[in-house]
Amino acid sequence: MFFTNLTYRGGVLLVLGAGICWSSMGLGIRYIEVANVWQVLFFRSLALAPFLLLVLTLRARGNPIPIIQKAGLAGVLGGISLVFAFTGGILAIQTTSVGNAMFLFAAAPFFAAVLARFVLKEDVRKATWRAMLVALVGIVIMVWEGVSLGRIVGNIAALVSALGFAFFTIALRWKKLSDMLPTVLLAGVFATIISGILCTFNGYGFDLPRHDILIALALGIFQVGAGLILYTLGSKVVPSAELALLSMTEVVFGPFWVWLLLDETTGGYTLLGGVILLIAIAGNALSGLRRKPIPLV
Repeated sequence: MFFTNLTYRGGVLLVLGAGICWSSMGLGIRYIEVANVWQVLFFRSLALAPFLLLVLTLRARGNPIPIIQKAGLAGVLGGISLVFAFTGGILAIQTTSVGNAMFLFAAAPFFAAVLARFVLKEDVRKATWRAMLVALVGIVIMVWEGVSLGRIVGNIAALVSALGFAFFTIALRWKKLSDMLPTVLLAGVFATIISGILCTFNGYGFDLPRHDILIALALGIFQVGAGLILYTLGSKVVPSAELALLSMTEVVFGPFWVWLLLDETTGGYTLLGGVILLIAIAGNALSGLRRKPIPLV
């Protein structure tokens, strides 16, 4: 089946592609008119879970249950971590600028590196540490304007999302399971149940404009589903710290889409920080390729 002989270079390309998919979240949330964080999460997850179940069924040739069971405790923990990442990400976009939220998502590689070092005893390459230090400079520059505006709720939500995603990254590497894609399915199921309960008991309901529902469903399939499938596949051959760093293409392209289509602008410091972050991402990827020279075909 797909990507059975994936190389490091191929994994890098998949993770970069995942970042591009995720970068559409800010644009999608901006187009939503009235739905709150739990309503968006419910409908987005309602599309995500069946989509991933279909993918797993096709991969398993009709019976995905053994694959899901094989994920075990790591899959459950990773799924719960993603619920935090999903919720924090939506809330951050709704309560601060897309640029500010995306930039704070960039804390994920630092959390992942620390977790990988102490939880998994996984070595982090010197080149990756240097790249993350460079990225940190870019992040500090970019976040400066957002923090100064006092967007505390959005900033905290974005950091919670980054931490949740870092735990998901570690779950992908824990015990080096051959297929952690079921973790994403479990996350979709958990998020649907949790957000559905909260919407019901808080009186939010599910009677939303068709426009909002369709956007949330599309985000579940194309933004979250496709992105996490690419990320999960790439995680098989790319170490944790590099995964989180490479996927930070989301941070750069997220603000770009809302600027291009909605005229939501970012300041000069934000653009400067974005360039520095891109340099860190590219430098880390290239150093890894030099370490493992692999033919293009």
